[in-house]
Amino acid sequence: MQQEQASPEVQARVQASFERQGLMGHLGARIAHIAPGRVHIVLPCRPEVTQQNGYFHAGATSAIADSAGGYAAFTLFPENSSVLTVEYKINLLAPAGGDHIEAVGAVVKSGRTLTVCQLEVFGVQSGQRSLVATGQQTLICVNARPEE
Repeated sequence: MQQEQASPEVQARVQASFERQGLMGHLGARIAHIAPGRVHIVLPCRPEVTQQNGYFHAGATSAIADSAGGYAAFTLFPENSSVLTVEYKINLLAPAGGDHIEAVGAVVKSGRTLTVCQLEVFGVQSGQRSLVATGQQTLICVNARPEE
């Protein structure tokens, strides 16, 4: 099954913005998929992103979920705009382990100013996905303030 892709222009705009994020670079996260209203971010397991028991740290899990939702919303925003998180809530359902975790942000409702996204994070081990976190997020479209 082939997943829908965002236009090359939107993909380039999202990728360029993502690459300017110091935290995502520091964590070692990367965008795995960009579709209209949907973005996947992958974070490989390494000691620097784990907690004392070897699971992914909740902060790392939450950070990639926040960015996945933000960029999902950003795919639907006008070209001359920017995205900021207004609020988000995440429920950690199980310890996040595996080769990597994958955050999926999906737009639930896109408005002129506010957009609501669903957040899911999966632990992935040998290709098997397990839901480890879920949440919801509200984002604001800041018009006439392009990303730099």
